[in-house]
Amino acid sequence: MNESPSLIRFPGALGTMLAARLDLPTGQPSAFALFAHCFTCSKETLAASRISAALTARGIAVLRFDFTGLGSSEGDFANTNFSSNVADLAAAAAWLREHHRAPRILIGHSLGGAAVLAAARDIPEAAAVATIGAPYEPNHVRRLLAPAIAEIEAAGEAEVALAGRKFRIKKQFLQDIASQNSRDAIGLLRKALLVFHSPRDTTVSIDNAAQIFMAAKHPKSFVSLDDADHLLTRKEDAIYVAAVLAAWASRYIGGTATIAEQPDDEKTGTVTVNETREGKFTQAIAAGPHRLRADEPISFGGNDSGPSPYDLLLAGLGACTSMTVRMYADQKQWPLAKVTVRLKHEKIHAQDCAECETKEGKIDRIEREIELEGNLDDAQRTRLLEIANKCPVHRTLHSEVWIPTRLKPAL
Repeated sequence: MNESPSLIRFPGALGTMLAARLDLPTGQPSAFALFAHCFTCSKETLAASRISAALTARGIAVLRFDFTGLGSSEGDFANTNFSSNVADLAAAAAWLREHHRAPRILIGHSLGGAAVLAAARDIPEAAAVATIGAPYEPNHVRRLLAPAIAEIEAAGEAEVALAGRKFRIKKQFLQDIASQNSRDAIGLLRKALLVFHSPRDTTVSIDNAAQIFMAAKHPKSFVSLDDADHLLTRKEDAIYVAAVLAAWASRYIGGTATIAEQPDDEKTGTVTVNETREGKFTQAIAAGPHRLRADEPISFGGNDSGPSPYDLLLAGLGACTSMTVRMYADQKQWPLAKVTVRLKHEKIHAQDCAECETKEGKIDRIEREIELEGNLDDAQRTRLLEIANKCPVHRTLHSEVWIPTRLKPAL
């Protein structure tokens, strides 16, 4: 099964394929976490992506996926309910268990928090559960459906607008959330619990956090998110949640992450590349707080779980080109609407390049096409092409490059 961070798929509760992303740290993960997103959201929400990135920076791998019928997952959302979400979580844990390690940490945002509380009993390896802005009872979402409740009850289903999108909700969904026994699920958790909640949350009130906390047995902890909003749209709120969560979970998963811990690579600007050993060529790349993957195509013996080294080289040149052109156009206040750079790398015979000094053997050729959108005149377009050739990465590729290489002393 393809393990690209954006291409993981596994069967969910209703038999359809669920789309998932596995964010891996450099080196061996201290633990695996499973993240459940909010009601009608997806794995790509700001909260999910930022918390996952911050956790991987602290050595914890995170699997986040789209529930059935949402995001990139297959299936009809109208046929799902809270119970199927819980079963989807169990399926995600099973995938991790089979391909890596079972999740030691369960994280749920909003209704996803209620889902991980209910699913925890079916994931025995999990030692720590964290909820973020979670409702005490799944039936809490009924208030979001209030305008359509009467129609759903009478006709069996209705179309409901949620967060600017339309969803079809069936009567079975209402019946399912009403049947959940949250108090028993939380009381029988038998795992460490951390409750995150903002006292200013207008979607799920702080009273819900109090009810979850009171229903749970020790060890349990509560962290106030002060003025954060329900969806954690501010980056600093998501990073704070991840930092506290990693430090708290280390007590229960045997890790050593702390809130103040910052990898040396993030301080120095070093890019670190480690083999993951998931495939012949698969590499995990850490560039500051950012995590990337590199691999080779299947035809070359790789897993195709990420761009190849030459793809990454082209991406660096393309990004630098676009940024440089944008900076110059903005300084000149020119009407540049959008820059698109397309690049292709190939090896060619030197004798086929009239402009090249080398005349024997083969040379590298990078073809670069720049598309400039906007009401630009010919002189402006010509000047921006000249500026593109002055991007720092372009200059580096044309200059003499010295790469001193050494072996790190063996321990």
